[in-house]
Amino acid sequence: MSKTELFEKGLKVRKEVLGEDYVNKSIAGADEFTRTMAEWSTEFCWGALWTRPGVDRRTRSIVNLAMLGALNRPHELKLHVKGALKNGLTKEEIKEILLQVAVYCGVPAGIDAFRNAREAFNEVDTSS
Repeated sequence: MSKTELFEKGLKVRKEVLGEDYVNKSIAGADEFTRTMAEWSTEFCWGALWTRPGVDRRTRSIVNLAMLGALNRPHELKLHVKGALKNGLTKEEIKEILLQVAVYCGVPAGIDAFRNAREAFNEVDTSS
């Protein structure tokens, strides 16, 4: 598969999970400095990884929430909380994942993850 095909495949999945408006704004906002990272993440994260067989999108969302909470990446966590809801996770399931983050990665990481998830829930609720 060519680089262009992988990017297009990734772009499709990225839009389905994160929302077309968000992805279009993200791409339009890329400049000369950030464009390579935006293209690379779309190609490899979304095109090469998220399209692989063997693990469904719901499971990938669970893994991402745990990792992003553990790494304390608030922007990406909020984004992936919204994607997880689209991929079928419930708020209760997300709560359980973030409780596990708190136990295994530390209460401060869990507190921040809960705060960011609540912000994501509120943004989803107000846009509906």
